[in-house]
Amino acid sequence: MLAKKKKTAPRKKSTQGLSLRQIGIKLVPTSKLFANPHNPRILFDRGPLKILETSIGKVGVLVPLTVYFDSKKKRFVILDGQRRWICAKKLNLEDVPVNQVAEPTVVENIVTMFQIHKLREDWELMPTALKLELLMKKLQERHDKTLATLTGLDQAVVQRCKKLLSYGKPYQDMMLDADPDKRVKADFFIELHAVRNDRFVNSFDWYNKDAFTKAMLRRYKGGGLKSVTAFRLVKQYINKARDANKKREISRRLRKFTESSDVPIDYLQIESAATAAEISAMGRQISKLVDDVATLNIDECIGEETFWKSLETLLKTIRKKLREAGRRPVK
Repeated sequence: MLAKKKKTAPRKKSTQGLSLRQIGIKLVPTSKLFANPHNPRILFDRGPLKILETSIGKVGVLVPLTVYFDSKKKRFVILDGQRRWICAKKLNLEDVPVNQVAEPTVVENIVTMFQIHKLREDWELMPTALKLELLMKKLQERHDKTLATLTGLDQAVVQRCKKLLSYGKPYQDMMLDADPDKRVKADFFIELHAVRNDRFVNSFDWYNKDAFTKAMLRRYKGGGLKSVTAFRLVKQYINKARDANKKREISRRLRKFTESSDVPIDYLQIESAATAAEISAMGRQISKLVDDVATLNIDECIGEETFWKSLETLLKTIRKKLREAGRRPVK
């Protein structure tokens, strides 16, 4: 009887050996070059471009663009140097120097684009997130550490990109607006993510992610948020209310905060919840102190007068507070 073959999981595509073979440097007509469809950087603001254009207008393109020849479309595609190419076109330069490399696969293309630009000034994060998403699909890979190693991005940046990918296309498009004055910064959506996706908040019967996001956008654009980090304070108030079993109250307050831009963030602070959170934290500290004192080696502390005086002061304080609370100190 033949033994059954064990089913094996589909292999992930290898990420080894992704460096591209050099072909050589030459001049190529500017009109024969095309932008890379897999460039994680698709937003080029006018200010920095104008500075580069002025420089190229004086001395020309000094650093060759890195390109490959697309065998299907029969044209040169830019791996590195798209800003130089944009400026060359504006200056009507007939040709530009290029360093041609071997045609990459889609995965090699994306990985190379990340690696070429990883030491440059930061890109807008949403375009990076979209290319990271494509890379994850091609490689069937979602592990943060692996993706960070592969792309050269910090692991924290990979995590931030994933948060942006959790938003729908209308919100992603806000981060991709060509006009930097109209563009909503990725930091807004990243900071909002912790509140928007909070399980406790999502259990409120009135709560809707999109409605909440739109309300926070109105507040943000209207100047009702001093900083996008204000969402950390919102999350803190929610956590304290949850820990103090104040679900109904924080739900009512968060709803009012969502529906009215005039309601300040401090409205979300429930005093009794804040007190309960402080007492809970102090209780944990006391428990640790009890354990530390119980396991104390007396012989090693005999001569530590400052320590013993502090311990005596603590004991007096504890006895006083117990009496104030109507509790009889344990002898």
